[in-house]
Order: sequence, then structure tokens, then C-alpha cells
Amino acid sequence: MKKVFFPAINFLLIGALAGANLVLPIFVDLARAQSVQITATVVATVLPACNDTVDNDSDTKTDYPADPGCSSASDNDEADPASASSGGGGGGGGGFVNIPITTVIFNGRAYPKSAVTLLKDAAVAASTVAGQDANFEITLSSVSAGNYNFSLYSEDSKGRRSGLLTFPVTVTQGATTKVTGIFIAPTIDVDKSEVKRGDNIAIFGQSVPQSDIIISVNSDDEFFGKTIADKDGIYFYNFDTSVLEYGSHLTKSKASIGNQLVSGYSPAISFKVGVKSAIKTETKILKGDDNGDGKVNLIDFSIVAYWYNRPLTAEAKQKVDLNNDGKVNLTDLSILAYHWTG
Repeated sequence: MKKVFFPAINFLLIGALAGANLVLPIFVDLARAQSVQITATVVATVLPACNDTVDNDSDTKTDYPADPGCSSASDNDEADPASASSGGGGGGGGGFVNIPITTVIFNGRAYPKSAVTLLKDAAVAASTVAGQDANFEITLSSVSAGNYNFSLYSEDSKGRRSGLLTFPVTVTQGATTKVTGIFIAPTIDVDKSEVKRGDNIAIFGQSVPQSDIIISVNSDDEFFGKTIADKDGIYFYNFDTSVLEYGSHLTKSKASIGNQLVSGYSPAISFKVGVKSAIKTETKILKGDDNGDGKVNLIDFSIVAYWYNRPLTAEAKQKVDLNNDGKVNLTDLSILAYHWTG
């Protein structure tokens, strides 16, 4: 398995260990037999209850100065001051116990108006839609303390899926853990399955608006091209194949914003250089391949399992109801297992 390191990609985690600097492995699925490992710098600390954007005492008021229980932004208790008793008499009244909410927040960049899906330990946990600027945020509340494997992927305006971005996170009870700076890799496709040597092949996809796109084409040597995504995040690049040898090749892309933020590489797309050109046709999707990566595996199982015995949305009926009976049950799981590729 080929591994490439991108130390410039940083994630900020707030919530696991006070003042700790960690190295977090981030895995991006590029192709069936290839993955890229990204080494990210992790800074973890516990935010005070009065400065964590969470309504810890459930009084509809959040943080200092809005919550009357907060004396400052560094106060770690949002519980409101005990009100004076209007009557005499003793008696041991029960005091309010502040139990901080355990929350995990993910934010970053995907594609404009794209669907972003979050998996927790291979099960769908939440989803959202990115804004026109491609920014997104997903919040998980009341998460139990422990170690989790979280994964994110996005789907662009043409239905192309990103690679799966997977990373382990330690969640601390009563703390808010923030995973920020996420930069989902571009989607990618080509217009030809085979291209006559010397002709151009179009390489295109979607990323963050106005981002710089680096195109990589692997041959005996690796060739690079550069273009810029438009206001909708769409990019397009014509690659001259005269520099390539006859045979099969792979292309992939990554995005950057200025010199600060760099994504990982997209999944790799294959094409052939030959003596004729052939327009690429739609890839046949395997039954049960719910995330469109050409495989039926644990990711697809987690998506189907999420909808087990639940009311289906119109989109879910098309993707996870494998026998078209309007529900997801053991029959659908059996069909998925039959088409399992691993």
C-alpha cells in the first residue's frame, strides 16, 4: 500500500486532552488498492463550560455573558445562582447539578450545496448540506465518552462521491471536541475511457470555489497540470496525452487555497492511451454499492444498516431498498451480502 504524507494539512481538535499535541493519522481512500495517509497536527484542550457554544444547563442561554450562571468566559459552570427563598423554614432542598453535555463538532470545506455525510464507527451518524461557499458544520450532541472512528464524505452536484476521509477521535465526557479545518478532496472524472495518443483528455470535477486545482497523471513519470475552480467549484483541464506511453494510466486531483490549506488527493480515475478514442460511459453500479465506489463493503453495510426498520426518504428508497419493497430489513442485508466484494 502506497503512503504519502502531507504535513501541511492541519486539524484542530479541542476537547480530548488539555494542552496536548498529538499526531493523528488521516486515511483517504484513493482507489481499490491504494490509500494515502495524511499526518495531521492535533491540538486538544477542554473548553470552559461558559465558552464552549453549548447550553450546558439547558436554560436556553449559552456561554458568557448570555448565561447568568457564568461569571466570565473562563467559568466552567453554567449553573444559575440559587434564588433566594421567599419563605422561612428549613429543609434540605436539592441543589441544581450541572452536567455538561458531551459534544463533537466537525466543520470544514466540501463543495457548494453538496451533501456531506458523517459516519461514526462505520454507521451513518449525521448529514448536512454545505453552503454556497462550500463550508459545512455537523454537530453531534450527547455522545458517550470513548474512542471513535469518524468518517466523512461528500457528493458533488453531478452525484460524484469524494473519497472517504477517516480519522480516530477521543471524546472526553462533558467536553466539547471540535474537529476543524477539514478539507474534503475534489471529485474527479474523465471524458474518455480510451484516448488516442496525442489527443486531449478532459479531466474535471468539483471542489471549493476559486481554489487552485492540481492535476496529477501517473505514467512512467508523473505529470502535473494546474487550473482554477470557478465560482461554483467546477474545474476543467485538457491534458495533452502526447507525453504518455501506450497503456493504462491514473489521474487524480487535489485542491489548495492560497498557501495555507491543502486537501488530500481525490480517488484515482483510470483511462487508457491507445490508437483510438472512446467516450467514457457511465460505470455500472453494483447492487448494494450505496456510496458508488465500485465496491460493496462495510461502508455500504453501515449505510443500509442505518435505515434498518426506519421510514425511508425518497432518496433512501432508491439507494438502500435493494428489493424495492419500501422497507429495509433482513432481505436487503442478505442481498447486500450476496454482492459483497470486500
